[in-house]
Amino acid sequence: MDRRTPPDTAEGWYMLHDFRTVDWDAWREAPARRRERALADGVAYLEAAEAVADADSGGSTSVAVLGHEADLCFIHLRPTLSDLNALERRFERTELAAFTEHSDSYVSVTEASGYGGANDYFDPDAEADPGMKRYIESRLHPDIPDADYVSFYPMDKRRDSEYNWYDLPFDERAEHMSSHGDIGKTYAGKVRQIISGSAGLDDHEWGVTLFADDPADIKDLLYEMRFDPSSSKFAEFGRFRIGRQFEPAKLGAYMAGDSLTGEPSGATDSPHATGTGREHGGEADGFPHGDESGRPHGGGHGHGSGHDDGTHDHGDGSHDHGGDHAHGDDAGGAPDGVRSELEDLGVYAGKPHGEDVHAVVLYSAADPDELFSEVDGLRTNFDHYDTHVMTAVYEPTEVASEDAETAVASLWETESAAETAAGFLADLPEVVRQAGDRAPAGADGERGDRPANDDSWGTMGMFYTVKPDYRTDFVDTFADVGEALSGMDGHRKTDLLANREDENDMFIASRWDSREDAMAFFRSDDFAETVEYGRDVLEERPRHVFLA
Repeated sequence: MDRRTPPDTAEGWYMLHDFRTVDWDAWREAPARRRERALADGVAYLEAAEAVADADSGGSTSVAVLGHEADLCFIHLRPTLSDLNALERRFERTELAAFTEHSDSYVSVTEASGYGGANDYFDPDAEADPGMKRYIESRLHPDIPDADYVSFYPMDKRRDSEYNWYDLPFDERAEHMSSHGDIGKTYAGKVRQIISGSAGLDDHEWGVTLFADDPADIKDLLYEMRFDPSSSKFAEFGRFRIGRQFEPAKLGAYMAGDSLTGEPSGATDSPHATGTGREHGGEADGFPHGDESGRPHGGGHGHGSGHDDGTHDHGDGSHDHGGDHAHGDDAGGAPDGVRSELEDLGVYAGKPHGEDVHAVVLYSAADPDELFSEVDGLRTNFDHYDTHVMTAVYEPTEVASEDAETAVASLWETESAAETAAGFLADLPEVVRQAGDRAPAGADGERGDRPANDDSWGTMGMFYTVKPDYRTDFVDTFADVGEALSGMDGHRKTDLLANREDENDMFIASRWDSREDAMAFFRSDDFAETVEYGRDVLEERPRHVFLA
């Protein structure tokens, strides 16, 4: 008997899609006091679920479902089935539950498989690539993406006399999954996914939950995938449902028939206009091995790998600085909330002024060799995505200060992909703020070793590609400029770093007491002379980015 080899699988959190219909007649006829009690109960339940107050880890979200088969869907991720069972029963004890009926549900568990180059992860004798390990962990323990729309459907792999997925050799199945995943990668930054296995748990073999700010992206992705043989020959699908995520506080608006977007009723329901009322930063990231996701929470990754056997892999006043010196008031295109959260971690995420790329920059005090190994693993996964421009490690040069940190810079074509990449990069070892990011002694009456106050200002000089014949001269000149800077008011530190893999690719990291101090230098004669010098020795235009 010729028995086919199944892929290795790993399981993470259990997942429940809890679909409810509302008894609208009973709701309309209920006294106002009872409706208020029901809303208070419902909001409290949903808020506690989203805060994961009942378990050590997991996630939850609420969805307003379109169509006649359900009105609401509560999506829960928890470590055990017992946790999910308790959540389901807890809802039944709320006053709101009396106005709903349990119309449908789906039980599954997040899953990753040995397709798509993940074999080492499952081999106890092999050392798994750090980036692949991080990616798989993000699939098993995903953050629920902050996207407006959610689409859910179950699916199976066909097994009939003509097309039987389970009769195919492993290598042939892996080839199908790779081809399928290539389609998903083209939607990185647009669509994110959570894949869950359900063999033995529900009526189908997998559940697929997709997240996007534009529902047309979900439709386009799935339509394109229908032409791939892994779908056209080997996939069978259950019922599709779609809805909008909403914050628990919006439950009253939903039950009252009001808009969940913050727009007046009847306003244009553009998926990019105001969102769902979740007040998220529009992070619909389909992303490199991390969805989507995701920061690992990754949440999300860009539907790019395979979910076990079968499933879809669906894969974000300036000076001429010898070119386009791009420092502006805006540090980039990242939403303020996301950017602030990343800055708290010492990670810059934004779009350099005047550029077509979105940058993620961080500093690390880790051993450079260890850091490079981690980054190289991530970069291998990043390179699967067309939106990835480059990721590099910049180490201190011979003229950098003794306490200079290593920098990691990652460039992306879309804001959402950059934001998701930032989540993965923020998990690199010993991410820190610059050593110069400290308030001067006596500032605000505090010690000199405390974190910089809100007035501190950083600049990052990127794309300093020096012509090879001028590298030594450039480094020597930088040392002279550094001496001049050390005497300027408000200057804390400036370091010259070089790309570990290309010594002619330079990165300049500076920290100032304030934006005004930095601008004073950029307006100075010394800087103007540096600009003129740069025209002769640089291969392309350098750019600077301000980071408050």
